[in-house]
Amino acid sequence: MPGDYGDMKSWTATLRAALLAALLLLPGAVHAKRETPAASAAKAETLLLGNGAEPEDLDPQVVTAYSDQNILIALFEGLTAIDEKTSQPVPAAAASWETSPNGLTWTFHLREGLRWSDGEALTADDFVQSWVRILTPAFGAEYANLLYPIKGAEEFNMGSSNDPAILGLASPDERTIRITLARPTPYLAALVAQPPWFPVNPRVLEHYGATTKRGTQWTRAGNLVGNGPFILDEWTPNSRIVVAKNPNYWNADAVTLRQIVFFPNESPDTEEKDFRAGQLHLTYSLPLSKIEAYRKASPELLRVDPFLQTFFLRFNTKRPPFDDARVRRALSLAVDRDLIARRVLSGGYPPAHSLTPPDCGGYTSRSRVELDLEQARKLLSDAGFPGGKGFRPFEVQVRNDEVQPVVMEAVQAMWSKGLGVHMTIATVEQKTWIQNQQTLDYDVSTAGWAGDFLDPVTFLDLFVTGGGNNWTGWGEKAYDQILDQAGSEQSQAARFEDFQKAEAYLLEQGPVAPLYYGARAYLIAPCVGGWTPALLGYHRYTLVRLSEE
Repeated sequence: MPGDYGDMKSWTATLRAALLAALLLLPGAVHAKRETPAASAAKAETLLLGNGAEPEDLDPQVVTAYSDQNILIALFEGLTAIDEKTSQPVPAAAASWETSPNGLTWTFHLREGLRWSDGEALTADDFVQSWVRILTPAFGAEYANLLYPIKGAEEFNMGSSNDPAILGLASPDERTIRITLARPTPYLAALVAQPPWFPVNPRVLEHYGATTKRGTQWTRAGNLVGNGPFILDEWTPNSRIVVAKNPNYWNADAVTLRQIVFFPNESPDTEEKDFRAGQLHLTYSLPLSKIEAYRKASPELLRVDPFLQTFFLRFNTKRPPFDDARVRRALSLAVDRDLIARRVLSGGYPPAHSLTPPDCGGYTSRSRVELDLEQARKLLSDAGFPGGKGFRPFEVQVRNDEVQPVVMEAVQAMWSKGLGVHMTIATVEQKTWIQNQQTLDYDVSTAGWAGDFLDPVTFLDLFVTGGGNNWTGWGEKAYDQILDQAGSEQSQAARFEDFQKAEAYLLEQGPVAPLYYGARAYLIAPCVGGWTPALLGYHRYTLVRLSEE
């Protein structure tokens, strides 16, 4: 079991010794023989950052993985940004904005003198053209639905009309953007901070044939033109991504970092060793087995931050027997989430009894999925599989991280013992894990979703019929209609009541089964300043400072 970590005292002593050895290598230490890469980088104002996985792409209208978005925030900037402390939107490329009394028209005012990283002027029309691109059906953007609040956006994206003039988008002058909405969207200022809303340079896209095509060379070093605080200097696949300070960024004088080096590494153990060796300032994560040791030996290096995220199982509802809601519900009810959180995850991740995390912008689901083997067995029997008889062996794909495989081993034992059904576990790298979900090439898959903004709709909207990130094959008009009703509500209380109905319906139908909520346990060097805990996980690199140790 992952909770059995061997001799913790021995590990703590080893950790102390390793950290002491690393400290002796720092400048000014007695008998110092050499300087660590992290110490040298701090002097050069270069942040060395673990990033979890190799990026799928660096096109903000293509990527879906949180680890990819970490890099995009350095290269691009939306109209707003998310404040780490409050999770609320703050001015970014837009200096200000206002809303009409009925909430249907939002006007954003760009900062004066905005430029792309190549020095070209950045205009309001560049934003508008970018949004038309992500909504173009031929482009096939998974995140296009994040722009559906725009009047005409869903119809245009679904191909009901091929005329972008139906979109509620206007740029009356070079610094003004007017967005007309299909329905009131009180969280729009937070929504436009998300990567799918980032501007992409229309002239650069046209040059590389990328206006409606993915996978072109425009996102490579030397080609990519962004509007963020950094520019892409190097992308060596499966090795590192280097970004350098952008002198044409509107707030360049406030940026103290000269470079950021992102290291894609899907092994938390390797990252932890690299940190101890002085090769990283920040890790992407930390092995569960080592959290307690760091708490005891070096708590100043350990951070465990809350994170608005839910991990769950997706069922491919196009494949029998997972096309039967009774089967899906039975499998969900047979999982002991509390035991997994306590024994497998060592208390590092809270158990998830609903899709939306508790107190998500003031909303907490009243519907909960609890362990109920009696009901699970009855449902499975009603579906034609009494005691698991006749239930075909199936496969669950998991991402090759430290957490998901051990969690599924526990679930595997629960399903076998409690229901008499048997499955195998297929461990795959992140890119394959995502691609298989997108193409419905799986039986059951682990999955995770980090909230884009602080509102329950960012989780519940995932499973509307045909949604770009649904990836279950499931769709129900009844569910869609509840969310449509929520979108038309004028009061927050009425919206939340609709969300309660939607979540109850989703958990009953069970295209997904929640497992545990997110948290980020990672290591951070003392020389890193301005890295504020962020519930939504986004950190503005413009605020990060490095000091010499």
